[in-house]
Amino acid sequence: MFDFRPVLHIIGVILCLLAAAMLVPAAVDALQANGQWPAFIASGGITLVAGLGLVLGTRCDAPKALSIRQAYLAAGMGWLVPSLFAALPFFFGSTALSGIDAFFEATSGLTTTGSTVITNLDHMPAGLLLWRGLLQWLGGIGIVVMAIAVLPVLNVGGMQMFRVEVLSARDRAAPRAARIASTLIATYVGLTALMALTLWLAGMNRLDAVVHAMSTIATGGFSNHDASMAFFDSATMDFIVFCGMVLGGMPFMAFFTLAQGDWRRVTHDQQLRWYLGLMLLSGLAITLWLIDVHHYGIWTALRHGMFTVASVMTGTGLTTVDYDGWAGMPLAILFLLTFVGGCAGSTASGIKVFRFQLLFANAVVQIRQLLRPHAVMVPSFNTKPIPKDVLTSVMGFIFVYALSFAVLSMMLALLGLDFVTALSAAASALSNVGPGLGELIGPGGSFAELPDLAKLFLAAGMLFGRLEMVILLVICVPSFWKD
Repeated sequence: MFDFRPVLHIIGVILCLLAAAMLVPAAVDALQANGQWPAFIASGGITLVAGLGLVLGTRCDAPKALSIRQAYLAAGMGWLVPSLFAALPFFFGSTALSGIDAFFEATSGLTTTGSTVITNLDHMPAGLLLWRGLLQWLGGIGIVVMAIAVLPVLNVGGMQMFRVEVLSARDRAAPRAARIASTLIATYVGLTALMALTLWLAGMNRLDAVVHAMSTIATGGFSNHDASMAFFDSATMDFIVFCGMVLGGMPFMAFFTLAQGDWRRVTHDQQLRWYLGLMLLSGLAITLWLIDVHHYGIWTALRHGMFTVASVMTGTGLTTVDYDGWAGMPLAILFLLTFVGGCAGSTASGIKVFRFQLLFANAVVQIRQLLRPHAVMVPSFNTKPIPKDVLTSVMGFIFVYALSFAVLSMMLALLGLDFVTALSAAASALSNVGPGLGELIGPGGSFAELPDLAKLFLAAGMLFGRLEMVILLVICVPSFWKD
């Protein structure tokens, strides 16, 4: 019989942490006398009761390691259940969102998507603005942990290529794992603090600096203003946020490698080179288009072109200009970058750069094999041969991704959304990008006017994309529940 206790225990711990996080915006709101703190206290109380109930009710004297089935269920429910409770402050607060809108906003935050149904952000209470930023920041930590500790073990979409190597001796493996975890958390917190400090020094107020720092490092995209980064109209702030987005899209294990002093391994990482190279080429292409078509100055075009490419590719979604008015090549580039995403082990989303590298390496070998049929050739990644099971896993993942995009797009179109809105909304949800294309959900709009059923579909798409597709599919297979 399937033992749910370890799974429920993990969810209970997550809910307790979420309840503790609600105290932060409650305190900020109480200090500013905005009157929203009772909503956070009530939400935190409900979340804490549920979390403690699960923790105490599933406590075991001799805890065991999770089985594969328990790990899949914990990964899936560990995002869905907290999203439900994280919606409570939006439901009880002054935004007075409906249950569906509150769930959409909370899911968008925890999955670091950045799509929003809230308008008039400039006059929103500080506590709720901070809660949106906190959700994305906490979601970013969860993504890094899942990408390093969970997905490689579950062999999801080729992520087994990034299984962390620990020393074989048990007594030395635990200290190494603890060292990796502490380094990654310290890096995440340190980058967020550095971002907040530099944005504050550049002229942002404290709340804006903190929220945008959390949103940037988590590659989330929630802003405190309807105009996003265009509200500040500051090249200095744009450059700081651009650097933060680039760092957020890098593999966080690279920071651990750097902390060990192994610079050579990082600089020779093929995934990192492809990630930065693709971002640079796309940014320069759009920069040249802005100069030629919109007659921007060189520095202005470079500022908006590179920022927009980094924002879309990493799935951050912050904007300095409304690119919905662009046409032709730039929109095609941005639409394709939506699917590419950042690096494996980062807070960014999408298919991930390494999967395209693996398929490219395999395609090159196949072409060479046609010229030399009797030669033995093996595709490689970072000078290591790529196992066949990894290539099979990657091809299966991309097929599921493409099929999910097609199905979600058609479901949105059936609800009455126009072609561009349906396609871009589906791509935005699955890739956790945030804004889509078109007047309704573009950089200058919101998802508030969409039908409630469309919001539920998109929220499901956000979770589906954040959980790397396969996890939720496995849970839905009937044989998963059979002993």
